[in-house]
Amino acid sequence: MMTMPASAADLKGEIAPTGKLRVALGISAAGGAFWSRKTEGKTEGNGYSGVPVDLGKAMAAELGVPVEYVAYPNSGKITDAASTGAWDITFLPQDPERESKMSFGPIYEVADATYIIKAGSPIKDFATLDQLGVKVAAVNSTTTMRGAEKHLKNAKVTGYQTYDEIFNLLKNGEIDAFALSRDQLNEMANKIPGTKVLDETFKKTVTAVAVPLNHPQSLAFATKFMTQAIGNGVMRKAYDDNGLKDKPIRTQ
Repeated sequence: MMTMPASAADLKGEIAPTGKLRVALGISAAGGAFWSRKTEGKTEGNGYSGVPVDLGKAMAAELGVPVEYVAYPNSGKITDAASTGAWDITFLPQDPERESKMSFGPIYEVADATYIIKAGSPIKDFATLDQLGVKVAAVNSTTTMRGAEKHLKNAKVTGYQTYDEIFNLLKNGEIDAFALSRDQLNEMANKIPGTKVLDETFKKTVTAVAVPLNHPQSLAFATKFMTQAIGNGVMRKAYDDNGLKDKPIRTQ
């Protein structure tokens, strides 16, 4: 356990102004180190499971306050709420646009972003994907969507609010491809027969802890917590308990 600083009351006032640590979660069945899942009927995790759920719970315990989870359909919605005071801490993909809206601490995951192709499609690589008339989906206002829009010059990238919506579009053959991290797409390919994940990578997506802008004590605490969590096994346990036993943790 880390030792709380002398200004513990000031820290709690900044990082948990409501008396609870409100952790923003992106909700989806996608899995991975960013997404969390609803776990209806289970009291542990306050109805949610995922790496951010476990990290938020451990962080609240360090602070000595209860944890409260604030759910969003995607990371873009978390970003939009950063200036509203709706949440205190989050764990999400980092990019320059988001750095103007929140402050980031240590990165704990680096993932390859690529595309999954619908069943029966002749598309086999980036060159055959990036053609006029090709429909590519991404989760709206995410780092992956911005990366895909920059990467593809001819194919049309359309944003949707949720992973689940895009999953069904791909399953029904209504889109040609879905941009996401390779690990998540490999899992998806196992659920939709005939789909294929392209071998190439168009972007490295990094996931990190984040707090709203102008919360220096919160950022310092989160940075120290994450550094220690990576070193003391808290992060490894969060990965292992959420189906990521073979997934390496980024250390920096």
